[in-house]
Amino acid sequence: MAAAPPRPAGRLLPRARVPAAAMGLGGRGPGAAALGLYGALAALVLLAVRDVLLLYEENRCSMTYMYEYPEYLKIKLPKKISRRYPAYELYLYGEGNYAEENKNLLLTGIPVLFLPGNAGSYKQVRSLGSIALRKAEDIDFKYHFNFFSVNFNEELVALYGGSLQRQTRFVHECIKVILKLYKDHEFAPSSVAIVGHSMGGLVARALLTLKNFKPELINLLITQATPHVAPVMPLDKYLTDFYTAVNNHWILKAQGIRNLTILSVAGGFRDYQVRSGLAFLPRSSQHNSALSVVSSAVPRAWASTDHLSIVWCKELILATIRAFFDLIDENTKQITDDPKKRLSVLNHHFVKHPAKLYAENPETLTELTGAFIWIKIKTSKWNYTVYNESDGKYFTFPLASHRKSYSHVHCQNSMLDTSSWIYGCVNSNSSVCLEGVDLSWKAELLPTIKAVTLKLQEYPFLSHLVVHVPSTNGNKFTLDCEFFQEDSRTVKLPVTHLFSFGLSSSKILLNSTGLIYNVQLQHFGQIYQAFKIYIEGQCQSLNGRKHSIYRLHVPWSHEDSITVSKVPSLAEISAKLHIAQPENDSSVAVLNIYSSSYCQYEVTIKTSFLQVLGQLIRFHGGTLPVYVISNILLAYGGQLNTLISTGQCSDFALVLSRTARPYKVEPALNIITFLLGFAWFKDVWDALFLPEMDTAVLNNQDVWFPLVSLVLFFFGTGIAFWGGILFSSSLRLLSSLWLALTRPSGLPKDSRLVTPKRSCVTILLVFISWTTCGAFAILIIYLHYLFKVVKLHVNVRAEQKVLNAAPKHSKETSNNANKELIKNCCSVDRSGEAAKSLATSAVADEVVNGFNMHVTVIILLTWIMLLSFPSLIYWIKNLRYNIRLDPDPCRPMAIILVPTLGILMNSSTTKVKSSKLLKIAAQFPLPLSVAVVAFGPMHLYRPAPLFSMWKTVFLIFFTMLTLWGLVKGAPLRPEEKWKPLDNPRNRDLFFRTLQAYFSGRDLRKFPGTFSLNNGSKPVTFYLDPIASAFADYEERKNSFPKYLRG
Repeated sequence: MAAAPPRPAGRLLPRARVPAAAMGLGGRGPGAAALGLYGALAALVLLAVRDVLLLYEENRCSMTYMYEYPEYLKIKLPKKISRRYPAYELYLYGEGNYAEENKNLLLTGIPVLFLPGNAGSYKQVRSLGSIALRKAEDIDFKYHFNFFSVNFNEELVALYGGSLQRQTRFVHECIKVILKLYKDHEFAPSSVAIVGHSMGGLVARALLTLKNFKPELINLLITQATPHVAPVMPLDKYLTDFYTAVNNHWILKAQGIRNLTILSVAGGFRDYQVRSGLAFLPRSSQHNSALSVVSSAVPRAWASTDHLSIVWCKELILATIRAFFDLIDENTKQITDDPKKRLSVLNHHFVKHPAKLYAENPETLTELTGAFIWIKIKTSKWNYTVYNESDGKYFTFPLASHRKSYSHVHCQNSMLDTSSWIYGCVNSNSSVCLEGVDLSWKAELLPTIKAVTLKLQEYPFLSHLVVHVPSTNGNKFTLDCEFFQEDSRTVKLPVTHLFSFGLSSSKILLNSTGLIYNVQLQHFGQIYQAFKIYIEGQCQSLNGRKHSIYRLHVPWSHEDSITVSKVPSLAEISAKLHIAQPENDSSVAVLNIYSSSYCQYEVTIKTSFLQVLGQLIRFHGGTLPVYVISNILLAYGGQLNTLISTGQCSDFALVLSRTARPYKVEPALNIITFLLGFAWFKDVWDALFLPEMDTAVLNNQDVWFPLVSLVLFFFGTGIAFWGGILFSSSLRLLSSLWLALTRPSGLPKDSRLVTPKRSCVTILLVFISWTTCGAFAILIIYLHYLFKVVKLHVNVRAEQKVLNAAPKHSKETSNNANKELIKNCCSVDRSGEAAKSLATSAVADEVVNGFNMHVTVIILLTWIMLLSFPSLIYWIKNLRYNIRLDPDPCRPMAIILVPTLGILMNSSTTKVKSSKLLKIAAQFPLPLSVAVVAFGPMHLYRPAPLFSMWKTVFLIFFTMLTLWGLVKGAPLRPEEKWKPLDNPRNRDLFFRTLQAYFSGRDLRKFPGTFSLNNGSKPVTFYLDPIASAFADYEERKNSFPKYLRG
């Protein structure tokens, strides 16, 4: 029983029925405007998620196939390592005869170690191993590779960071075991190349942070869709600390790893699990042997891959294997020790491929000999179609006549072989060129052509441009060359504004007949920008038309995308970025159009609002739980405030629509961010040991754009609102099922917060969290809490059904009881019956209030449970190895939450209202909501401890006050509130309250205790039930005689 202020002056609500707000029991809920707003927010979130998960390019990767049955030979590890890492294993990949030959482990190849990622299998090595084996067979095993793979037991290391250090140490041991297998080999390797998929790539980088690790043990690292910058979902401290250690070592000790060459390949927009921006390696001025590319920009692949297909995409695997074979040093029969050559090979295969076989030091000066026909071309534009040429030809273009009028020359060839085809003449006689510089190395391979563009000013020593056409047998291909002025082929197209919502567009018409155009997309450099580019091509003649190639070139990162289309056609290109333009970079994104001859193009660009939303979710979707929790905290604070002001606890959806306002959170964040720019405030901040604000860190990473926090807050509000509606609907469904199977036990009776049974359960759960898994204990207490809430819902629904069955009878009984109580105090039987009816309604009302409060708490607890689920899954998968999860990120939180929730689930609004700390506690959710948004986006594990500590502090004081109240006074239990008035104590209490009411006294000033005549200890009473008794009087006073109306 708890003291509560009476209702404010005015018309009081009747208590004849049980109010049932948002419990699925009827009652007042959010208005139509609120439903419309939150419906619109939910629709925007769904559209954004749809853009990320569904609206991407089709899968253009080919599947890799094994020509023989794959076999995985388990490598026996030393017993010490096996005991230390019982869940991990090392395998050697093989097929057919090759697998049989390697069973005795007499290996002679080059070792490559594959590390699977989050929940990845060691069998994912088969694509690399199989294609490498086929390549080795093609060269009669002059060189070959031995592919090893680690079994990490498919651990969820992207969501649980407690095992990352263990995996790193195991990989170190594996490298030493692998190198020992070659100790008797003539060309024994001293290092191992590593290919890491997803988190496996991060584990490989973490090897360098081990104290006893020698950097020379690895000289090449290729990562596939690895989130290098930050975790996708930072769910625990071990994960974020691991990232911090790895990236700090990468930057601060870059000099010590300068001999390591690393390539990071991202999957592009098809990979919605790891966005490509996270896969770009941290930049360091001291470490220039790192390369980051997106798969859509990789030559001969030009395809975006999802998170899994990147390990089997044939085009990417072929590029990787070709690079491996080009990296072999012929002298050592191992991967070269020259970091410059390694980087050169990777650039050749993954950045700019000249359509020639890799050569470390290509001979650029070539003698142009042979019985070929020499043809001189004087025009500025030339086209030649080759078909069944029996004799080779050289076409020469004198440059002297073109230098004055043109700045560039562009040539393209549709024959995609690897032979040289274009030269610059440096020694010639009157009719032929004797020596030429091979300009084929300047060319670039594209899907249907190989093209080269030369700036004439950079080649003043060349007298002629020579194009070679070899003799062909049935092959048909086309060559095109043209001289042009750069200004005539470069146009500027400003992009549309973000808030144009696609209603306006920028358009340009390219009506010349050139082979190449460069459309500069001005003001396009931020990640929140997203556009649709439409290119409509029309040709004068359809005979001999070729494909047009459209390339979106991003100069500050290797994330180009290529679209091929036939003309005439309408091509649609999505333009959005993985990496924002650096502040010190003045380059411009360019749309390169490699066009067909005699065609014109119309380029139109529009803002794509849906893709803008998709970019928002792609970059910040992982922070949405933070904003949802922030909104729930605001709603909980609103419930506590309404409990103070009206004595009522509104339902979650209604109070959320009233209290979830961004102006309560965003201004505080902006003010703190502004003040942190001052040194004195930063010193105070550091002196308080406060962590750096996540929003400031994201802003430094160029991914936190204007208004993003406001939009995410609204999205979080919508998710919290519909999540609450869904949860309430689920409760109604569960309670209906319960009512169908069992009989309700009636409204719960107020009881003590702490009992021996509850204490034992709490101690048991704390013991479970300490000895097994904290998330497991949280799950148990969550299910227990949910069970109690469902049971409470069942009882209230049953009580409402009883009270609503005969409303007229209840009303007459209440009226008659009040009249008789005033007229004749001795009519104790009827007055006792009326009081009992009113008391039942009052108790039911308090139970509904408590139910609303518990629903909000359990909704918040649901999100905490979801964020702790990965560690629970990890613990369940590893139960056969160890019953105790170590380290356990949820253990400290569980030890706090278990006793806190044990008390909270047994509390009621009556008890809460009795706490003197209620007004203070009601002020905490707002600063907590701000703190969650300030410190949670990059650390999703922080909101749960903040909530736990606040509830713990509040409940400690609340419990102390409750115990103090038990000593000071003896609270009346619910069943003792309204007994017949022949009881002197009840009669004394009732008439003293009645006297206070009619004399106009403020019931809040009425003493909380009074002494009985028999001198026993004082009895504490609470005024809310008494005020409820007069609610009916306020409704019916006009029917009373005038002297009784008050």
